[in-house]
Amino acid sequence: MSQRNLEALDVGAIREAFPILQREFNGEQLVYLDNAATTQTPDPVIDAMSDYYREYNANVHRGIHHLSQEASIAYEEAHDRVAEFIGASGGREEIVFTKNTTEAENLVAYAWGLNELGPGDEIVLTEMEHHASLVTWQQIGKRTGAEVKYIRIDDDGRLDMDHAADLITDDTAMVSAVHVSNTLGTINPVSDLVDIAHDHDALAFIDGAQAVPNRPVDVEAIDADFYAFSGHKMAGPTGIGALYGKKAVLEAMQPYLYGGDMITKVTYEESTWNDLPWKFEAGTPQIAEAVGLVAAIDYLEDIGMDRIEAHEQELARYAYEQLDAEPDVEIYGPEPGPDRGGLVGFNLEGVHAHDLASIMNDHAVAIRAGDHCTQPLHDKLGVAASARASFYVYNTTAEIDELAAAIDNARQLFA
Repeated sequence: MSQRNLEALDVGAIREAFPILQREFNGEQLVYLDNAATTQTPDPVIDAMSDYYREYNANVHRGIHHLSQEASIAYEEAHDRVAEFIGASGGREEIVFTKNTTEAENLVAYAWGLNELGPGDEIVLTEMEHHASLVTWQQIGKRTGAEVKYIRIDDDGRLDMDHAADLITDDTAMVSAVHVSNTLGTINPVSDLVDIAHDHDALAFIDGAQAVPNRPVDVEAIDADFYAFSGHKMAGPTGIGALYGKKAVLEAMQPYLYGGDMITKVTYEESTWNDLPWKFEAGTPQIAEAVGLVAAIDYLEDIGMDRIEAHEQELARYAYEQLDAEPDVEIYGPEPGPDRGGLVGFNLEGVHAHDLASIMNDHAVAIRAGDHCTQPLHDKLGVAASARASFYVYNTTAEIDELAAAIDNARQLFA
């Protein structure tokens, strides 16, 4: 199955933990291939969140009664579990819970960028950035006078690292890059980008929304100053994400949300901030979601992140080969290999991506169609939209065969 000779997954047993995959539409069983947008949720995660609401639902850090103590311990230890999962040795102090990767990006942009950037500074992104990064830093650049620049991609959808080395200079203050492109599937050499940034005393932010769910990630090996991801893309609940930040960098930053729990002392004249990570978590946090995120991490690690990565890459390779055999299908991004993740973006000649997705839906095949929050990248590719099939631990090659059959149906309808 994999060049690393990893034990194959028992996908049938895995699928039993995902009740939604048993749904049928018009007599056909759901084929869910929209995992880059949101993965499905297994029973252990649903059960963990249900147990929280049934047994110890209470606000954290606000009460001395038993329920509050239990909730507080679970919530705090969730930070520790996330830190362990991504290799952050600083523990909970380096993990800030957010709603998602987008909010994590905004947290850094507002709490660090507005205070540190000004005219003459540069922000370096990539041409394949998700709007969560691109729009956020674009707007911070407009507010501060900092210039935003973009590392080119080549014809195969890979970063031009020679251009990166030229573009990142001593004027660069922040380099923000996706770890895995949600449109091209490209796995970027983020450690190399971080090294270049640090050579010029710039900080580096890595968007790991498409990486953490399906491959081992070690933030300290990457050496990123910031790294973010979302729970709902890794078999966890919606409404929670995590921002990793190096402790020294987070300590130097000011909060950008104010209110309860993020303070130590408040008077009518002044306020002082709480310790990390709480100074960045104002108000009642996502307690149940944090419990669910821990359950998702436990579930994925029980399967094995190496095995999940190998399975997903095998599915992507199979899908690429199936679609590449069709002369009227255009695929975006690198060929299958170590620098391509588990999704395939494509277009069928003569059929708009939205029409293709609609026809797929008629056959209970769920894919994504549109610009995937990468409008500038689609402009560069010369297309208004693309279709995207993305895979996860519960998908099979048989489902990819269903995808190919649905594409053939669309081809015949538009012939």
